[in-house]
Amino acid sequence: MWRTTIYRELHRRLSDVVGGPTAKEFAKLGIHTVDDLLRHVPRRYLAGAEMSDFSGLRVGEDAALVAKVLGAETHQSNNGQFRVNATITDGNTKVDVTFFAPRVKDGPTRKRAMGLASWWQKELLSGDRRGIFIGKVGMFQDRLQLTHPEFVMLDGASIRNPKTEKQANRAAMSRAVQRASLVGLYPAHAKLPTWVIAESIQMALPAIGGDTLPPWVVEEAGVLPFQEALTAVHEPTDREQAEVGKARLKFDEAFGIQLAMAHRRSQYAEEPATPRPRRFGGLLDAFDQRLPFTLTRGQTEIGELIFDELARATPMNRLLQGEVGSGKTLVALRAMLAAADAGGQAVLLAPTEVLAKQHYQTITRFMGDLGEGRALGAHPDATGVVLLTGSRSTASKREALNAIVTGEAGIVIGTHALLSDPVEFFDLGLVVIDEQQRFGVEQRAALSAKAENKPHTLVMTATPIPRSIAMTVFGDLETSELRERPAGRAEVQTVFVDTHRNPTWVTRAWVRIREEVAAGRQAFVVCPAITAKEEEGLTAVEELAPLLAEGPLEGLRVGVVHGKQAVPDRDEAMAAFASGETDVLVSTTVIEVGVDVPNATVMVIMDADRFGLSQLHQLRGRIGRGGHEGLCLLLAGVGDNVDAHTRLTALAGTTDGFELAELDLQLRREGDVLGAAQSGAGSLKLLRALDDADVIQRAKGLAERVLADPRAETDPLLADLMAKAEEVATAEWMEKT
Repeated sequence: MWRTTIYRELHRRLSDVVGGPTAKEFAKLGIHTVDDLLRHVPRRYLAGAEMSDFSGLRVGEDAALVAKVLGAETHQSNNGQFRVNATITDGNTKVDVTFFAPRVKDGPTRKRAMGLASWWQKELLSGDRRGIFIGKVGMFQDRLQLTHPEFVMLDGASIRNPKTEKQANRAAMSRAVQRASLVGLYPAHAKLPTWVIAESIQMALPAIGGDTLPPWVVEEAGVLPFQEALTAVHEPTDREQAEVGKARLKFDEAFGIQLAMAHRRSQYAEEPATPRPRRFGGLLDAFDQRLPFTLTRGQTEIGELIFDELARATPMNRLLQGEVGSGKTLVALRAMLAAADAGGQAVLLAPTEVLAKQHYQTITRFMGDLGEGRALGAHPDATGVVLLTGSRSTASKREALNAIVTGEAGIVIGTHALLSDPVEFFDLGLVVIDEQQRFGVEQRAALSAKAENKPHTLVMTATPIPRSIAMTVFGDLETSELRERPAGRAEVQTVFVDTHRNPTWVTRAWVRIREEVAAGRQAFVVCPAITAKEEEGLTAVEELAPLLAEGPLEGLRVGVVHGKQAVPDRDEAMAAFASGETDVLVSTTVIEVGVDVPNATVMVIMDADRFGLSQLHQLRGRIGRGGHEGLCLLLAGVGDNVDAHTRLTALAGTTDGFELAELDLQLRREGDVLGAAQSGAGSLKLLRALDDADVIQRAKGLAERVLADPRAETDPLLADLMAKAEEVATAEWMEKT
């Protein structure tokens, strides 16, 4: 593998540059190498010549202020503690700045406390001097206040031979101010202030020479050379220059990912796959003839696209995004039947046993005797359908494994148990992965490795993914969107209730459930926690269920489902609700996807503000699946929380999951939307899918052109970038939640 000089320099351990103790503090920010350090850019810039405007200060917010010091004085309290009070101003408004020396009684420690207070007062003496003050804005006696802010004086400040770590930090900041027209304020923490970060970057910068990309790629991308970009970001002369420098670093992230994805796509295209052409007059046609409804246009069009790709000698790799209730499972099933018709086997991998069993029940119900295999009297084209999960008995597992290895089972449904070594397929032709974001590239590869040739792959997600994120996270897949809802699906009305302002509506919610049950329907009640111990203040399943059964829902049959139940108990509770033996199911989000109970018409979601928009949209998709209209009540005491109010009002106003996914991304950013492990915190520093969709798109196009260019085959810089990109692309944030 290539290792260029700049690659080796950037991948040096940070401890080699700043020392072990400081490197440990950097590690808390996810910074481990020189490359990480240099791509850690300021969150904002201050111009030393400008005074801050105090009018926008808000209590509780962090602030970085360039201000003039009006004066400082030292006080000693009755308990012997020294306190230094100073006043800073922007020319109009005043803010108090307060420092407290350690509380002491006598002896040497008292002398040190006096010396510290004296040093603070000396540093903060007035005389038309300005400083930078960084801290959290508070309020004391109706005056704005910064308590123990980090600070450095800008005028006439010269700290020689610093005796303490803080003095050394301020000296570092003074040097940083003298070097640049703008002062960068870096994301930091208490033991690693911004000026230490700035000083560390200045130590690392001189050793970096050359570029991480070939000149012809830099030119076509239209970005700054790497060295110039680092100077523009860390030593800018103005804010415009800093933004141009950041643009190069953002492009690097986007290009690295897209290069890895383009490389993956080209690798897929080179691997042989067994063609699985559609066989007319077979199992698929028999199934279609029995359908009691007409396929939507989207189901038909995507189905034909999949059939075309299954017939090719190169493996299909397609992502199917579907609106809630759009019929993704039916599209996948028809693809599986086509594979079985062509002599192959199809496997559906689900992330949970609940979802796997739901798929099994749905598919066997759809297929009827077409899924009974070669039983006496079965359809001549019938195939076997088996379920394999970790909790199944040894005997049932043995029976399922035998049906898989002999080919009797043309359709296999299961969980991670399918990835284990004993599972051998007779002729695996199609892999369907549900809830793709919960599985990773390695798991997908482990299943594919059980086929003689590369199997065709269809991955599905019930949570619509904004296109910008799809390009980044699932960029190695072609994407199809299923937006239509099948005919016959009832409308679901969604109502948001702020329980702080309308507490009586909680009682009305239970009355509404009783009304639906009296009409022969069923209801869900969803809670964010299993027990009250998980997080104080959250509604918990195990506490709410008995309260409802003994109170407002007394006389109704109340069941409980959550993720910590034993599998048999959970299955029994789910089966009882599905069969109508239970009227109300109190659950966590374990019922979020795959649960299909057409008789359920009402859902009450407790503490709805604790869920994301896409998750709430998925939850309400569990009701209104039959011919009866649904009602989803979002109960949350949001009070003055504007963001929560905006999100829940938006959910009540639309049933378009793709629109909600975009809004969720705007409000919560991709780190929350995808889950902490998928946010890219350890891999992507600057790139934001929402704001930088154009950068991602441009990088995708360039990556494809670069891979097709003969120069790419022998360029060591691209080889290094590819190696790093593959590390990012297979990192945990792209693997699973």
